Amino acid sequence: MVGQDGLVANAAKYLNGQPVIGIDPEPGTNPGVLVRHTPGAAAKLLQDAAPAGPERLRCQELATVTAWLDDGQELSGLNEVFIGHASHQSARYQLTAPDGRTERQSSSGLIISTGTGATGWCASIAIERGGRALPAPTDPRLAWFVREAWPSPITGTSLTEGMLEAGETLRITVASDQLVVFGDGMEDDRLTASWGQEITVQLGERPLRLV
Repeated sequence: MVGQDGLVANAAKYLNGQPVIGIDPEPGTNPGVLVRHTPGAAAKLLQDAAPAGPERLRCQELATVTAWLDDGQELSGLNEVFIGHASHQSARYQLTAPDGRTERQSSSGLIISTGTGATGWCASIAIERGGRALPAPTDPRLAWFVREAWPSPITGTSLTEGMLEAGETLRITVASDQLVVFGDGMEDDRLTASWGQEITVQLGERPLRLV
């Protein structure tokens, strides 16, 4: 793939084990976290990726995050998944943590991030909270944060952050007319969950194999 880091992130959700070569067309302009190679290296990398020689490619398996609705729809992200109100008003829901604790909440949404995303949106939240240990891109776990939880007689603020290990889930039962779910900042590519629907989030089953 030739372009910015976001191109790789947005394509990752459609892949299933294929190695990805990220080519940075403007070295020094892009961060180069996901587009790690120069145009000059492209020919050799593509040769190594041919059917006769893919074993010569050195790949990192970067964790992904997947959210799905109880009607079977699902969405994945390489950086993070956001769950909240479409217009960023208060989102109301019941959150169930991996250890079974539950809490009704009203907040500006939830961020569930991989280690790749831990350098972006998730990092700013962690810094605001005094610094939190976040996963590395290849770690098989996720970090989750509730944004601006609001205390009231019927909503709490005790379950606002944590980690999701492999096999663990975070469950959100919608208590608003609608909440949206989108990945990697792509708001137009989203799922919509109605009142009473359950959203389940966990480590993705298809990591991105990045050369």
